[in-house]
Amino acid sequence: MQDYRMDTFLCVCKHMSFTDAAEELCITQPAVTQHIRFLERNYGVKLFDRRGRGIELTKAGQMLKNAATTMMNDERYLKDSMIEAQSNRSYIFGATLTVAEYMIAEPLTRFISNHEGSRIEMKVANTTQLLEQLDSGDIDFAIVEGNFPKSEYESLSFAKKEYVAVGSPRLALEYRGRVLDDLLSQTLISREEGSGSREILERELSSRGHSIQDFGNMIELGSIGLIKKMVQMDLGITFLYRDAIFENELAGNMAVIDIKDFDVYHEIAFIFRKNSVFRDDYLKIFSEFVDC
Repeated sequence: MQDYRMDTFLCVCKHMSFTDAAEELCITQPAVTQHIRFLERNYGVKLFDRRGRGIELTKAGQMLKNAATTMMNDERYLKDSMIEAQSNRSYIFGATLTVAEYMIAEPLTRFISNHEGSRIEMKVANTTQLLEQLDSGDIDFAIVEGNFPKSEYESLSFAKKEYVAVGSPRLALEYRGRVLDDLLSQTLISREEGSGSREILERELSSRGHSIQDFGNMIELGSIGLIKKMVQMDLGITFLYRDAIFENELAGNMAVIDIKDFDVYHEIAFIFRKNSVFRDDYLKIFSEFVDC
């Protein structure tokens, strides 16, 4: 069981405030200070530096935060596993929206068939939110599109997918063979900030000296289905994984805009907290998902 003083440390890291941590934990601020001093004496390092009116983690403090977060996640996983050893397992994981809607059905069906009677729960959110859920121990692993700190999470390649510019058949015909800069006059219909698919576009634009604000107009929506409806109605263009428009291409109501300077493939990652004692379990789960 994780030491209660480590819980205090993680709460301070969450708020970067001794006062706010004390309020959340329902203890006094001096008690919070005592807990942190105990850890500093125990490890022989300073965990926080003062910066004006606030605090920031030292390099040693960041190392402890990463390790403690993994230990907290492992403890919840261990507790669940011990309880469920008497019956059937439960698997709680996260997936980004595009993965959940267009990429996970076949591997998840295969996984479920291998674990009949087990409780399986998939939480759908953007990459940023799933990283927070991994850190808090709300999920065991995640399948994500977006970026994540490689120093904190171990990753395995779940899939490599084509990422394309998408429009109505009319727009696809009009811009065929042109370049990405030509599309900047169009209205961009995009996912919300923090989503993996938007991060890919932002990186591609940045590498070319542009930003997402350079489009003629922008509509931000949190639903892929709604984004696709808007594109079908010829209200603008979007950028999605090709998997997400496979059926629309067959139906002829959406099309890839075949521009000559945009050939992008992106890796979908299976991730979990680095240095987890349950690494072998996660590797086995991964092998079942990808049918290794």
